[in-house]
Amino acid sequence: MTLRQLINKIKERRSWRAISAVAIILLAGALIELMSLMQFRYTHRLMETELDYHTESEMTLKSVRVKGMLLSNEKMVRNYQWPIQRQLQRPEAIDNILHRLVATNKDVMSCFVAFVPNYYPDRGRLFELCAIRRGDTVVTEQLAEKGHDYTQREFYSLAVKNNKSSWTDPYLDTIASGEQVTTFAMPVNDSSGNIAAVFGIDLSTQGIIDTLNTKHNYPSTFFLLLTEDGRLISQPDSSHTQTSDVNEVVKMINDSTYQREPSSSGQSKIITFKDKENGKGYAYYAFMRGKPHWQVVMVCYDNEVFGKLNRMRRNMLLMIVAGLSLLGFILYKVNEYVRRLHLSKLTRERTDSELRIAQNIQTEMLPHQDISRPDVDASGKQTTALEVGGDLYDYFIRDEKLFFCIGDVSGKGVPSSLVMAVVHSFFRSLSLHETNPARIMQLINETACEGNETNMFVTLFIGVLDLPTGRLRYCNAGHDAPLLINHGVRPLPVNPNLPVGLFDDVKYVQQNEQLQNGTTMFLYTDGLTEANNPSHKLFGLQRIIAGIQQCMETGQTSPTALMDALYQQAVQFADGAQQSDDLTMLAIHYHRPEENIVLQETKLLTNDVKQVPELNQFIQSVADKLNLDHSTSSQLMLAVEEAVVNVMSYAYPLGTQGDITVEAKATEQWLKFIITDQGKAFDPTQGGDADTTLSAEDRPIGGLGILLVQQLMDSINYERIEGNNVLTLKKNIQF
Repeated sequence: MTLRQLINKIKERRSWRAISAVAIILLAGALIELMSLMQFRYTHRLMETELDYHTESEMTLKSVRVKGMLLSNEKMVRNYQWPIQRQLQRPEAIDNILHRLVATNKDVMSCFVAFVPNYYPDRGRLFELCAIRRGDTVVTEQLAEKGHDYTQREFYSLAVKNNKSSWTDPYLDTIASGEQVTTFAMPVNDSSGNIAAVFGIDLSTQGIIDTLNTKHNYPSTFFLLLTEDGRLISQPDSSHTQTSDVNEVVKMINDSTYQREPSSSGQSKIITFKDKENGKGYAYYAFMRGKPHWQVVMVCYDNEVFGKLNRMRRNMLLMIVAGLSLLGFILYKVNEYVRRLHLSKLTRERTDSELRIAQNIQTEMLPHQDISRPDVDASGKQTTALEVGGDLYDYFIRDEKLFFCIGDVSGKGVPSSLVMAVVHSFFRSLSLHETNPARIMQLINETACEGNETNMFVTLFIGVLDLPTGRLRYCNAGHDAPLLINHGVRPLPVNPNLPVGLFDDVKYVQQNEQLQNGTTMFLYTDGLTEANNPSHKLFGLQRIIAGIQQCMETGQTSPTALMDALYQQAVQFADGAQQSDDLTMLAIHYHRPEENIVLQETKLLTNDVKQVPELNQFIQSVADKLNLDHSTSSQLMLAVEEAVVNVMSYAYPLGTQGDITVEAKATEQWLKFIITDQGKAFDPTQGGDADTTLSAEDRPIGGLGILLVQQLMDSINYERIEGNNVLTLKKNIQF
């Protein structure tokens, strides 16, 4: 073989190897492209399914919000039906009720009472009282004087014909508010059971559509609301959508020949359409459950839903081509490694992000602001050992009572934080209706024991401080005893009850303590006492007491200053050692200010309703001495009368006589009526919502009456003191 032949053979081998390498790279590229295309289609299908379920969930949530808005207003109308029924012969009293209803409910544009023809012969054939919101004010008008024949309107005819409540389809209210509204109306019967009037409210449809069009995942997504027969109720403003999109979607939904597809869950239907700016669009629509039977429509676009996926597809294709051109098979391997590394990083970032979200949610559950009032200051501080913690604290004021709690869930991390959220929610919801801390603790324990297979438990302290008297009622479930700080430092006596969540048959007992004026209560979790230093020594209770005494000597006695000082002492003691447990503190300073009493008078009554006129004269005398206006005097008279009659009816057994003392006490900021009786224990504030479907004889005491009192007064406070029922009604006034 000659040299030339050898060189030619080497060239042929190199050429073959190059061709083989290119063929391998091209084959690999084709396989990669095929895999990429399959992954893209598979991901696209998954995203379509996910979009269906996500849209279904969002539509359900929006429907629930709208339905909840309508139901809350329905409930409000039903609660006001009985006061209006009682005042049918007093139009001026009905006028005040309508005015207050609109003034205290921002969702209501107007409310009305339309009487049947000739109900008041001296006021004409038609008589309709209406309270209308005009900007920041509420005005009342007699709409029948403007030629408004309400007997021809849908809300009136439906209520009279069917003798039941109903919602109307939206319409333009040219008589009262001048806006597009929907009306909820119900009949009002007189004492004989005949329809005397139709009572209802008008809600702006713009408020309903604004509720739908908040917090979307995609900027161009918008919601529509249609009537049952497909008429457009309202739409978002032009910043969310174009009018052409809305008209096209409504037309397609009403066109029975247009092709429809069921969603993945089957609860809604989908219509696809083309948009010049956004490309392919999707319109999901479904009917709301119950009445009104409206349609909720959600519109989103392909370029937003699948835009990132399409861009990822194009970028991946370019990367493959570049990699095959430059580095071939080796670069492909490196790219795979980088991709796996990137996915791992995204997973870690996602985990960190979820923990941050959980931490934010947990922080949002805690009180956002300190309580600072003339009679009490309250503040809390929490530092978690991990991203999320198992400690909880809360405080709020209801009916002149400070409700507060502090607790520590066993364990750490996400499981503890979930239990903490559940217990915290139970405390909040139960404390809105219950004032007995032992009863609250009992209900929390029974619920926490259900399905507690992990045997997690919570040490919990619950307290209820009556601010006018300084009486503290509390219940402890295995938590560290709070410290009372006044002239010295001492622990609050607590029963050694079992923690919450262990046994559902534990019986918790309420304890009582009378707080002296100027007392500070300091509560904490074991994250403070068990803070350790590098030598594994604990901070301990004695250092806490010593730190409090030091704060008393230096004047750092406010709740915030006290907690900050103790926290800094614990940090200095730890000397850089890692925090091993969540640290939570809560401080409450109780101090009754001396108030300048400008009026104090007393009226003694017996449990005889015939003395109600004397009571009204007493209230009018107090109002005259304080120079109160007629509206305020009327409200006070109605509220105190309802409360006193309630006591007369319930506190003393039938056939027995007892005394009722009504004391009026006023400062330059408030007026209180203190109603005291020696009857059996009776807390009227614990009554539930009134059932206005019952007759006056069947309705339980403490229902509608206490609802009216709560509407008319700024606060209601009940205490059982030395065998007496003491009910305090407070009205904030300015002389």
